[in-house]
Amino acid sequence: MARQPQDLLHLLTRAERLAARRIQSVLDAYDCSVDAWRVLDLLSGDEGRSMTALAEDAALPAPTLTKLIDQLVDQNLVFRRVDPADRRRVLAQLTPRGLRRRRQLSRAVRAEWGPTPPGLTEDQEDQLMPLLGLLSGALAAGGDKEGATTTPAGNPVGRAR
Repeated sequence: MARQPQDLLHLLTRAERLAARRIQSVLDAYDCSVDAWRVLDLLSGDEGRSMTALAEDAALPAPTLTKLIDQLVDQNLVFRRVDPADRRRVLAQLTPRGLRRRRQLSRAVRAEWGPTPPGLTEDQEDQLMPLLGLLSGALAAGGDKEGATTTPAGNPVGRAR
């Protein structure tokens, strides 16, 4: 039987939604959304990220990201500053409190999730991650199957760190 694009889309959507639901159940204890957790994680270890790059990496529309950053600023987890290299751009950066919160959330998620995604061995994860990176890269490039899209840290897009 021939594989259909909708079959892959269905499996990817189902896996993403089930994973997000499982992670959200952990984050609920901290009054944090999956999107906020992703943004905090994306901001870790950086000297600040532009809102445009952050929206793309978090897979959020710019207005949604702006509202989320506003909430994180109100909670003193993130601050905004002007990019010294391009004064037209705004950078988002973790506050010290935001850095502590990100570590706390990451520990809680790792405790629930374990070292690999539930149901997969480490070898299976090692096979899956590059394939998902290749797929993401090809889709981002409009079907060009060369090279995977990666995060600034060199991780395939979508890989939890």
